[in-house]
Amino acid sequence: MSVRKMIGLHPLVDGHVNQPLGDAVHHAMYCSKMALSCADACSAENMDMTQCIRLCLDVSDVCEATARLGLRRTGSNPQILRELLELCARACDECAAECERHDHEHCKLCAQMCRECAADCRHAALSVVEPV
Repeated sequence: MSVRKMIGLHPLVDGHVNQPLGDAVHHAMYCSKMALSCADACSAENMDMTQCIRLCLDVSDVCEATARLGLRRTGSNPQILRELLELCARACDECAAECERHDHEHCKLCAQMCRECAADCRHAALSVVEPV
């Protein structure tokens, strides 16, 4: 099942999906869950992972909010959506940089997902337009 297909089924979208925004929503949904899982795994490591846990939890929450706002097609709030996409990209960059400092496989996967999400969010922020 595709989130892009679900967006396209919205009566006000009439099949037209902003592809960059659909990609960002897709990645933000997955990134939220990957970061949450990484934070949980970090809490079980035998070393101080406090900062990594904090950034993973922060990025999970920001990605979740970004995905939720990006899914909404009724009404319009382009400035807030654009700013949230940019914030999500920055949060993902910070989390990825922290995760890349660790040699744990879960951190490597989280960092990769965060980098992909950041790129999609930056691209989507450019595609959000004011309503006509």
